[in-house]
Amino acid sequence: MFLSTARGAAVLVVALAALSVSCGADPAPPSRVAGASASASAQPSDQRSASPGGESSATGAATDGAAVAPEEVRNAFAGLQATLNDSCTPGECAYFLGRVDKELARLDRAMKSDPKGPGHFPEPIALIAKLDAELGDDRTFENLKKHEKSLIGTRDKINVWMQGHPDDYR
Repeated sequence: MFLSTARGAAVLVVALAALSVSCGADPAPPSRVAGASASASAQPSDQRSASPGGESSATGAATDGAAVAPEEVRNAFAGLQATLNDSCTPGECAYFLGRVDKELARLDRAMKSDPKGPGHFPEPIALIAKLDAELGDDRTFENLKKHEKSLIGTRDKINVWMQGHPDDYR
């Protein structure tokens, strides 16, 4: 009896240790929404790594202007698509609008640093640039809410554009 209890405890300790290592090794990227946290707003969004997991891309390069792995646009687009079934509901609106903004920024960076070149994605990049001009540097919930129609419209137009270019995300 003692042996099986000790073995069970050892398995539990190993599982908890592995879980804490995997959860603690990947801090969340800073938010683009102003006021999300003091440390997040102090860090520029360019400090985020190439992949959502905080790792460099398969080519070993970060997103600071260097080329990224071809799957980066696909991953960024998948993140944007994950917002399609969500909406601005009471209690979740700030998170939702901030996430759409963050996913658009991630897709923009991925497209601009894709090996095919930013000229391969002219419409999505132009749509994001137009939205960024409307939003300015203000990524507060109030400003995102004020521009909610443009934010969601940009997301939806990019989704339609990407659906017409399946070779870029499959």
